[in-house]
Amino acid sequence: MTTDFQTGRKALGARLRELRAEAGLSGKVLAAQLDWPPSKVSKLENGKQTPALTDLEAWTAAAGRPEALPELKARLSGLETTYRSWRRQLVAGHRPRQEQAIAETAVTTVTRALEPFCIPGLLQTPEYARATLAAAADFRQTPRDIEDAVRARMRRQEALYDPEKRFVFLIHEAALHARTCSRPAHAAQLDRLMSVIGLDTIEVGIVPLSARLRAAPNHGFWLYDRRLVIVETIGTEMWLADTASIETYERAWDWLWESAVQGAEARRLIGRVRASLGPV
Repeated sequence: MTTDFQTGRKALGARLRELRAEAGLSGKVLAAQLDWPPSKVSKLENGKQTPALTDLEAWTAAAGRPEALPELKARLSGLETTYRSWRRQLVAGHRPRQEQAIAETAVTTVTRALEPFCIPGLLQTPEYARATLAAAADFRQTPRDIEDAVRARMRRQEALYDPEKRFVFLIHEAALHARTCSRPAHAAQLDRLMSVIGLDTIEVGIVPLSARLRAAPNHGFWLYDRRLVIVETIGTEMWLADTASIETYERAWDWLWESAVQGAEARRLIGRVRASLGPV
């Protein structure tokens, strides 16, 4: 955690304390109203815990200051534009990170996701997600709240059917072959992937192994509208909101999309990989 991160979180906490005090509420009373433990209010106000967007919404509503929410959201966005180690993010397990993803998806109109070696979480079956999250917990040596995390990941997928949203997935063919779960679970995952092609809120592009690339997909990243890009590496996750970073990742996206196939051609490519698994 950087000094800038610590300073920003303390400043946000001070602003929350100010709003509570202006409303004439004690920390205990506010906690009771929100059905939170008093320690959570204390940690947030003292900059020892990063609030979720839902925390800010609840706080401003309880303080009778809904007009302060945009300011707090801007502060949180600036605070979270940073490098975060997976160890710190997953200290309480994977479910809290999945809840963050739900909140981010909720405020995004167009979500674009590039995954070179796995199926994007928004399209995963429970079995595939379970294997993926379990492997991540083992590798990063974090708490194994696998079932809670899987349920949260499935809740996030409800957004796929919101007619006001659009999701575009760019998947390298290598991800179709990569076996991270049992053969039946892998086959079911490919069936699921084929089934979403054609939904009016979803667009899927598959980059064939044989495609000529202007840019190689070295790692995955997610673009949330044109305001945020989240980049996943082995040890850290980067939340970048500056214009230069977003433009760089959008260019990478555009170049890779040039090499992708969509629609019936994408379905046929997935189908060939599925057929190679044989009956399950």
